[in-house]
Amino acid sequence: MTELPAQPVVHEVNTRVWLRETALRTGGPAGLADVPKDVWDEITPSGVDAVWLMGVWERSPLGRAIALQDPALRGAFASAVPGIGEEDIAGSPYCIRRYEVDEALGGAAGLAAARAELDRRGVGLLLDYVPNHVAPDSPWVSEHPEYFVQGDEEDARRDPAGFLDTGQAVLARGRDPFFPPWPDVVQLNAFAPALRRATAEVLDGIGGVCDGVRCDMAMLMMNDVFARTWGERAGTQPQEDFWPEVLSAVRRHHPRMVFAAEAYWDLEWALQQQGFDFCYDKRLYDRVLNESAESVRGHLRAEERYQRGLLRFLENHDEPRAARTMPAAKERAAATLIATLPGATLWHEGQFTGRRVHLPVFLDRRPEEPPDPSLRAFHERLLSAVHRSGMRTGRWQLLDCEGWPDNDSGRDVIASCWTSGAGRFLTVVNLSDHPAQAMIRLPWSELGPHDCELTSLLDADRYERPGRELTAGGLYVDLPPWGTHLLSVAPAGVYLPAS
Repeated sequence: MTELPAQPVVHEVNTRVWLRETALRTGGPAGLADVPKDVWDEITPSGVDAVWLMGVWERSPLGRAIALQDPALRGAFASAVPGIGEEDIAGSPYCIRRYEVDEALGGAAGLAAARAELDRRGVGLLLDYVPNHVAPDSPWVSEHPEYFVQGDEEDARRDPAGFLDTGQAVLARGRDPFFPPWPDVVQLNAFAPALRRATAEVLDGIGGVCDGVRCDMAMLMMNDVFARTWGERAGTQPQEDFWPEVLSAVRRHHPRMVFAAEAYWDLEWALQQQGFDFCYDKRLYDRVLNESAESVRGHLRAEERYQRGLLRFLENHDEPRAARTMPAAKERAAATLIATLPGATLWHEGQFTGRRVHLPVFLDRRPEEPPDPSLRAFHERLLSAVHRSGMRTGRWQLLDCEGWPDNDSGRDVIASCWTSGAGRFLTVVNLSDHPAQAMIRLPWSELGPHDCELTSLLDADRYERPGRELTAGGLYVDLPPWGTHLLSVAPAGVYLPAS
């Protein structure tokens, strides 16, 4: 087992797509045990702490058949990959029949080989878990109907889109409270004691083959959310919430197992309190894409303890590609920002090379897109520099950016710093499409008597400034649109421990 750092950098890989392309490239077999070492090296560049192999579990044949009959889905597939054929539609990785590694990917032995390759590189392995529902052909449906939200024959007649008559029981189809039911899954009952025990058992087994899990739509299983969604159908609400009961049971056997929650609706703090190590930071994603730097800064004023439990990202398999939503310069600025914040960070395979097509997770083929070598070089340089610096082992602070009465462009600048045993580090980002100037007062009073060197971690740039200037008046920055600084700050020729 690879123990992940306190603030891991995670690289998400669409397993089936990646294996297919690897096989085409090498002309060899397409299982996890067959991936050449240089291909593993490509998805584990310096600075990556864990790989999330998305979609390794056995997908539902029945769920796939339902998807093939859905005109809206078929239209989305054809839009993403013109000429897509049925043989390229694998079904949803979140319509899971069993938590066993798909034999098409090499089965359990293939996953063990993959984990060994990652472990040799000091990289952990993350997998998926879907707590809210299973496929209609899951063995649980016939063997354990008590695990599910149930209806009756009248429900099945009145609302066939919302209920499934299995011939043995009428089960609710999976849903969240804001959308129609999903036609290809059936709803597990978060209030059922037997389901809670079964969930812990499945996660316990998963914990034996990986280092952590990303829990899909985790907030749907919280007691209050589940009660609002299902009302009396859920039965009596247990005194203890779902996640504390389940996670505490799993951690008795896997105390270092990492749990990351896909989370929305401002429930991140509540899920952290219920035992999750990290929760999606969708608020930051939305603010970076669509709002002002001042809005982003407001989000970053939250206490550091909370922020260390967030998972930052600019894209993932549910969101559009960053190269589609942002111009290249903005994407680089945003990447510099999130790479140097407290918390975990999530990067999506293809993001480093500028892929633009948002691929439906049902597909195991994607269109060819020319890679952007300079963009890949930038991301790899960024992740490696942050990792080698050791900055994120220290204490983080958001800094004020001051302007002048006749120039308030500093409101578009976000500055923060790390103070660690490895040194002092400063990140400055102009999160706007126009030039911006600001004064940034640095918090290291011990620098006052010394001349200081400010050295870029991404290139060869070096600046000299009097320490008293940095800590009293502040560092003057003048940044172009989407411009950035990522700097180490140290007294010139003097060893001075960071305080």
